Amino acid sequence: MSFPLLTATAALPAIGAIATAAVPAARRTAAKWLALAVSLATLVLAGIVFARFEPGGERYQLTESHAWIKDFGVRYELGVDGIGVALLALTALLIPFVILAGWHDADPLETNSSRWRPTQGFFALILMVEAMVILSFVATDVFLFYILFEAMLIPMYFLIGGFGDRAHTGSDENAAAQRSYAAVKFLLYNLAGGLIMLAAVIGLYVVAGSFSLSEIAEARANGSLDMATSTERWLFLGFFFAFAVKAPLWPLHTWLPNAMGEATTPVAVLITAVVDKVGTFAMLRFCLQLFPEASKWATPVILVLALISIIYGALLAVGQRDIKRLIAYASISHFGFIVLGIFAMTSQGQSGATLYMVNHGISTAALMLVAGFLITRRGSRLIADYGGVQKVAPLLAGTFLIGGLATLSLPGLAPFVSEFLVLVGAFSAYPVVGIIATVGIVLAALYVLVLYQRTMTGPVREGIGDMPDLKVRELAVALPLIAVLIFLGVFPKPLTEVVNPAVQHTMHDVQKQDPQPEVEAAK
Repeated sequence: MSFPLLTATAALPAIGAIATAAVPAARRTAAKWLALAVSLATLVLAGIVFARFEPGGERYQLTESHAWIKDFGVRYELGVDGIGVALLALTALLIPFVILAGWHDADPLETNSSRWRPTQGFFALILMVEAMVILSFVATDVFLFYILFEAMLIPMYFLIGGFGDRAHTGSDENAAAQRSYAAVKFLLYNLAGGLIMLAAVIGLYVVAGSFSLSEIAEARANGSLDMATSTERWLFLGFFFAFAVKAPLWPLHTWLPNAMGEATTPVAVLITAVVDKVGTFAMLRFCLQLFPEASKWATPVILVLALISIIYGALLAVGQRDIKRLIAYASISHFGFIVLGIFAMTSQGQSGATLYMVNHGISTAALMLVAGFLITRRGSRLIADYGGVQKVAPLLAGTFLIGGLATLSLPGLAPFVSEFLVLVGAFSAYPVVGIIATVGIVLAALYVLVLYQRTMTGPVREGIGDMPDLKVRELAVALPLIAVLIFLGVFPKPLTEVVNPAVQHTMHDVQKQDPQPEVEAAK
């Protein structure tokens, strides 16, 4: 039997989480270095997975399959396609930067404390989330995916509720109450979606007799599985609802601004750049593959919801006074573009949506982490408390600007390629939808440039004059992310050649072809 590379890639951070949590309380620094080393080793394994993946080969590669719960037909079944391998690489890439950025975020306020281990717990929980997210991107058994989909809520709940943002403007009691509210809201929303999905998972097993994606696909191909139209639509809605909550798609998005606002900055990045991608990824892997006819049936409504997310999220970002909540609402707008690309049902749209997931993760991480460095220095999340930062901290202002320009999809930076493909794919199939979606681009330029102008330019406000510039550790976080944004902006081929074959498989699943341009005959 070949080496179980996918299992090893997910198991390493899980084992690292246990080891980090077990580090003695007084050795907080050792726990940090251990977590960072584990995340870097996981990145190496993810790089090997990416390198071994053959874009023109089988749909699912590096497969593993073992009996798990025989009585219920549940298997430990793994396999990675082009979409999954891109998101696996994104997750492994971002976690080391999340750990570096949060180096001091979980240190106990009492420096002489030797009984409690919040630092160890913080980094252990991050590694555990990484393990579950990686495994969810490679799980090809529906029940296994569901277990991971729900289990990752537990460490995320403790990361949000137990390690809040220390730049909260209210009292300690008020901060704790808001942090608890955000954590509970996050948990309840996602649990509600998960419970509805569980009913759909059980229904799928009753109809198909299997949880295996490969077995269900084979049964569909040979005609032995023929779902009734109403059954397929109900099952689709059960899956899609859970994924729309996780994504987050309007009107199921309201937990995200609270969670990102009250969490530490690295955890906010973990939420929107890593965990939320599971929702949009699952729409491609499970909704379109398992329920192709229902996916086409629901497309008009989903496109409307995506457009509302794009415009609504961008408008609320324009009006925000809190830096982190502004980035949260911007992410809601960006997830609208991702869902739009998926359900445009064109190869350009779905390739763009997959690239958008990767590029949004990198650009949001760059912007949010640099914003976190800014907030830590001033001790406030309010935009009005800043001004003239570029005069005293030019490196901070410069990296913040590049992160913002990536967020508004400036040509030459990675998100431009993905947003362009989404809009081309949407316009070729639904011209009116594509035109309306472009309004989100205009609004993105507005909220990003206004944010930069109010925080970085103008006279130096009180409390800003002695603000230090980025330090070595912070530059080690910001500069590599910016380098990746520029590299993928001018040379996206390493991702597109991996993603495109997987997108063609998905297009075949839903039996859709790209619209052919209408060309008038020469007279």
